[in-house]
Amino acid sequence: MKRSELEKDLADKFRLQPQQSEQIIDTIIDHMTEVLQKGKRIEIRGFGSFFTKSYKPYSGRNPRTGETVEVRPKKLPHFRPSKELIKKLNEA
Repeated sequence: MKRSELEKDLADKFRLQPQQSEQIIDTIIDHMTEVLQKGKRIEIRGFGSFFTKSYKPYSGRNPRTGETVEVRPKKLPHFRPSKELIKKLNEA
């Protein structure tokens, strides 16, 4: 599903203007991003949880040139589905 499809479905289901559904989705995504940037966890019961993992710097290799490069420390977002979501997906 694309973002535009989600916006359209939301607008149709709740009889909203397309701009309103776009604002709702923007607000949710912005808030979730802020929470993850702070290193906090987001838990949506029955769906799953979002969290970040921190990685230390390390020496890597450029596969094209073979040159050694230093990879900076980074945080990456992760998602863990809930048991309920897993169950629903496997029932289908």
